Amino acid sequence: MARLKLGVLGSGSGSNMQSIMDAIGAGTLDAEIKIVLSDVKDAYILERAAKGGVENAYLDCSPWKTKLEGEAEDRCISVLKEKGVDTVVLAGFMRIVKPKLLAAFPNRVLNIHPALLPAFPGVASWKQALDYGCKVAGVTVHFVDAGTDSGPIIVQKAVPVAEDDTPETLHARIQVEEHKAFPEALSLLAAGRLSVVGRRVVVAPAD
Repeated sequence: MARLKLGVLGSGSGSNMQSIMDAIGAGTLDAEIKIVLSDVKDAYILERAAKGGVENAYLDCSPWKTKLEGEAEDRCISVLKEKGVDTVVLAGFMRIVKPKLLAAFPNRVLNIHPALLPAFPGVASWKQALDYGCKVAGVTVHFVDAGTDSGPIIVQKAVPVAEDDTPETLHARIQVEEHKAFPEALSLLAAGRLSVVGRRVVVAPAD
């Protein structure tokens, strides 16, 4: 399989992008990050990208507050295509992506969510799990579809909930697993081992 050419969209610190950069640097992920875009001008993800020698830019998504749509979506697709991106990574991108972006990269837009989907979609899912009284929380990497955190699941990792957990301590342990799960999912994609069959992602055996 050809090396993945990644476009990363993020809104925050970019710790998941850093884990991907680290995996590329370690030789465990056959990929290259072509461009990093953030809808927040001073997001640390842009600084991380710059420190790693990766091209990065601010993506103005106004007038929308919670979604990537309209002219901003068109600009985003144009930049990603111009940079030769074939796979889009949502690394803490706090906006809903729309069908035009998904159609431009069919089954090539991946998101990470800090819960064992389909449980607890949406925001602050670790707090949702804790408030619900779950004994196990976790993380999911999935292909993105038109729903909210509803796309076909690629990789999941479980995180036990301790009796004395707070939202902060549970979230911190979930993030440790996030930083393993995203490079793992991308490695499977890079190896050509993923296929979507209905709602399921089928993982082919390693050669």
